[in-house]
Amino acid sequence: MRTEITFTTTSREEIVDITERVRSVVSAHGNDHELCALYALGATAAIMIQENWDPNIQTDVLSCLRTIAPKGQWLHDRVDGNGDAHIKAGIIGPSEVVPTENGQLLLSTWQNIFFCEFDGPRTERKVIVTLI
Repeated sequence: MRTEITFTTTSREEIVDITERVRSVVSAHGNDHELCALYALGATAAIMIQENWDPNIQTDVLSCLRTIAPKGQWLHDRVDGNGDAHIKAGIIGPSEVVPTENGQLLLSTWQNIFFCEFDGPRTERKVIVTLI
């Protein structure tokens, strides 16, 4: 089973919690599946599983990535000014796989699923959800 989650982003860089959207898909369609594969469409976006309790983690992740790949110093910036976004997306990666059981995501208490925007804002971002 495959579907898309579609949403907007509001900042150039932000981390969007998509856990409940993914849970809804798994709850509705996941009883006969054991894995939930997530894939961010777009070369400047990523998917990350991270702590959900302390919002400072999300701020720290963005701060770390800004240190590793600062804006404005990459060859690709000559093309369209978003070389850092491509590097950040490559570091985090476009996909995650989460085990499921009885229509439930098997995330730990402190884990959520986050979409990482590195070149926003965008009126439409998509994550492909595939149940296997």
